[in-house]
Order: sequence, then structure tokens, then C-alpha cells
Amino acid sequence: MATGNKPLLLYTSATPNGHKVSVFLEELKAAYGGPDYDVFGINISTNVQKEPWFIKLNPNGRIPTLVDRSRNNFVVFETAAILLYLQQHYDKENKFGFDPVTQPDDYSVQLQWIFFAHGGVGPMQGQNHHFNRYAPEDIPYAKQRYLDETKRLYGVLEIRLSQDRDWLAGPGRGTYSLADINVFPWIRIHKWAMIEELNEWPNLKAWVERIAARDPVKAGVAVP
Repeated sequence: MATGNKPLLLYTSATPNGHKVSVFLEELKAAYGGPDYDVFGINISTNVQKEPWFIKLNPNGRIPTLVDRSRNNFVVFETAAILLYLQQHYDKENKFGFDPVTQPDDYSVQLQWIFFAHGGVGPMQGQNHHFNRYAPEDIPYAKQRYLDETKRLYGVLEIRLSQDRDWLAGPGRGTYSLADINVFPWIRIHKWAMIEELNEWPNLKAWVERIAARDPVKAGVAVP
């Protein structure tokens, strides 16, 4: 069903999880000149991602899903797994990550913040979006519960970034890495989470602005 013959094929949608991968792919293109990728846009509101042809690629029926045509059509699903796969195979100079052998502590910190997003900000803000934007019934407790939890997790990021840091992982002031790329798309759409501004978290606000100003990030969040 997908067209094109570029090395990678990305099944995605304009969601935070989708943008994590497209942003990283654009960063790789800017840094290394590739790999290039084709995009198959998925309209998740139509449940096309639950159709049998897609379930064969990703049994969980979710985006994003990556097919690496240059490696015998190897399929990767789950956002963090896709990011780590791309870093392993296409970020040969570790420009966006850390070597687990020579930089084990920095690599561990990067993983901690990646998992923080997938166990914290992502699920909680996702539920925030659901109950405040999409739920078929008004449940005030749920709306407030997930709004408060989203704000708490923004506070966790603020604590980290207030420690004389520009980035979440890496020595000193840190290094822009997958740790940042993996969290940014959620915070970027804070207004959709009923949080109009980030003034309560000044270091987080500055971090968002630093990332959003990058040209590859601008290109990545325009996909698909």
C-alpha cells in the first residue's frame, strides 16, 4: 500500500509520538545527509491502523511504525524503540546520543528520561487530552486529575533543567539528544493540554524554545 523507494518508510500521524520520530529523522538528515524516508500518513480517526495489513506490521495497531527497507524490510514499532534503533544504526558518531560502552552513565541518564516520557508525560498528558478534549461525557474528576498530573510532570522537567542545564542528559550543561527529542513533542502542545503558557516553569519554557528554533525540528513537526 505504500509507495516510494527511499531507505526508510515511516507510517505516522501528526501526534507527539509520530513527531518524535520525524524530528529525529530530520535531525539525522541534517547531520549526516540521510537516511531519507518515505511517509505513509495514517488518519488514526478512521482506525486504518487497526486494519489487518497494518496489524501485520505492528500487532499493537498504533503509530509510528518504521520499516527499514535497507535492512531487509526490518520493522520497528514503539516510539522509543524506533528512536533507539535509528540511533544505533544511523547515528554512527553519536551526535544525538551516548555510547553505552564508553559513556555508560550518560547513556543510562538518557534512557531514564526516555522512559520518564513513556511512563509519565506521554500517558498522563494523553489522558489529559482525552478527558478534556474527546471524552463523550464530562468527568470533572478525571479532567482535573490528569491536568494536575501533567503539571506535576512539567515540574519534574523544570527541576532537571534548573540544575544549570540546557539539556536533559549529558555532562555539564548537557547535550541535545534523544532524551530531549523524545519529550519535546508533548510539551510543545501544552496548550492542547489546557496549559496556556509555560511561565510557571521558566527553564522548561526556555528549553522548548531552544528546540523549537531548530530547522530540523520545524521540518519534523510538519510531517506528515
